[in-house]
Amino acid sequence: MDTSRAHCTFIPPYLLERVGAADALVLDEQLRLRRNARAAEPRTTRAAAVDEPAWTVHDADNTTTLPGRAVRSAGSEPSGDEGVDEAAAGIEGTLAMFADGFSRDSYDGAGAPVSITVHYGQRYDNAFWDGEQLVFGDGDGEVFERFTKAADVLAHEFGHAVTEHTAGLVYEGQSGALNESVSDVFAACFKQHLAGESAADGDWLIGEGIFVAGIQARALRDMAAPGTAYDDPKLGTDPQVGHMDDYVETAEDNGGVHLNSGIPNRAFQLAATAIGGTSLEGAGQVWYAALTSGDVASTADFAAFAAATVAAAGEHAAAVTAAWEQVGVTGAASSIPQPGPVPVGTAGVVRVKRSGGFAGRTEEGIVTLSDADDGVRSLVERVDLDAAAAGAAAYKQMPDMYVFTFQIDDGDPVTLPEQVVTGDLGELATLVLRNQA
Repeated sequence: MDTSRAHCTFIPPYLLERVGAADALVLDEQLRLRRNARAAEPRTTRAAAVDEPAWTVHDADNTTTLPGRAVRSAGSEPSGDEGVDEAAAGIEGTLAMFADGFSRDSYDGAGAPVSITVHYGQRYDNAFWDGEQLVFGDGDGEVFERFTKAADVLAHEFGHAVTEHTAGLVYEGQSGALNESVSDVFAACFKQHLAGESAADGDWLIGEGIFVAGIQARALRDMAAPGTAYDDPKLGTDPQVGHMDDYVETAEDNGGVHLNSGIPNRAFQLAATAIGGTSLEGAGQVWYAALTSGDVASTADFAAFAAATVAAAGEHAAAVTAAWEQVGVTGAASSIPQPGPVPVGTAGVVRVKRSGGFAGRTEEGIVTLSDADDGVRSLVERVDLDAAAAGAAAYKQMPDMYVFTFQIDDGDPVTLPEQVVTGDLGELATLVLRNQA
């Protein structure tokens, strides 16, 4: 399965599970259907037409129709709609940072116009890059605010587009965690650049402001102290890790990409403060040079990426080396424990887990067949997990896309990418996930 082009959503699945974002399941199913139609298509870059604006913001009017009505574009006046104008300011600033800071023209380096959609869906708790455009939900108003409110969310998703068009880091395991981390690096550079802060003065929080008042959360992630961003009855405790000693080996969330990204995140923060100055002009240049050097394989692990950053660091090589060593990444430190034995299923029970998304949350549903209605039992009889697993190899995946694990009766668990969880499988997943474990 090609996971270099994954559906990049801001909220990880383990966080969506904690807040019970059932509405997102329905919208994600619709996204799957649209992505399936183009999943096997080769990546292309659309050149801007003459006089085409550098960016356009669309309004989905709380539907799931993409891209929606064009409501504002580069050079136009503010619309008066908070979400529209926040997205406009965010993309203007992000494009300017990449142009001035990295001499990069849009996400593809060739001036591709950027399409943005706001007010997507109803109570939609996420933001994502789907390989063609940036999309933002308004949040549920109970846990999440609108996702345009924090400008670094847009910079993060734009970063996934840049990674797709450069190193193409496969969205799984350590390369997937690097994919997530690089987006957080760009987001931190952007946030600090807007505030005029040095690396030493930055707060290193990602997604600050996306939670409503009353939620015990400083942000979604803390690059300086992974695992400390939130501790709330609804959200649980931030599960991100910041050292190889705590590396999470899991089949969920594409191999824990949102959990383990805290390790390279912390390495960048340490390097940036050691190098000094601003993150954009210091460590940001090193990370960008490594990403675009051609020396980073799409399946690079932490040690390989660390080596690329050291090679690109010049006079700062010692500081960058020390930063990686402080998070346990050395020439051999990226080796991780092998997964344990495959768990044995329980007779008469159907389990479905969904992981991934921007926040990296995991949700699990369990249904006992003897208590299930005829619809669930009929779906269980019709689905063919082996065939779905065999067909998964034909699909590509965008970062932050969801991953599903099915376990039916006493069979072995089968993990599938979001693109193939359609039809009967998609319906079964939706029904079972409503019965939260």
